[in-house]
Amino acid sequence: MIRLNVFVKVKPEEREEIIATANALVEKSQQEEGCISYGFFAHTTDPTLFLICETWADDNALATHKQTPHYLQLAGKLHRLTEMHAERFDK
Repeated sequence: MIRLNVFVKVKPEEREEIIATANALVEKSQQEEGCISYGFFAHTTDPTLFLICETWADDNALATHKQTPHYLQLAGKLHRLTEMHAERFDK
């Protein structure tokens, strides 16, 4: 099992666009085979900080996810508009 914690920092003026983009990514990703969980969370005191938490069954599921059209489009947009840092945990 693979857990990714992706820390996301946004510009205040792009916050709503980022939320909509991330929510679309979550909705589509949750439907993928091998996705155990996929969530998007706002920081409680800093409106420019978010966390994406992903749990995947294995490396194959994660690799397949990273090739889906929705990932390429939506995650690509998030990468262009935000600062992101990911941590990976394997179990």
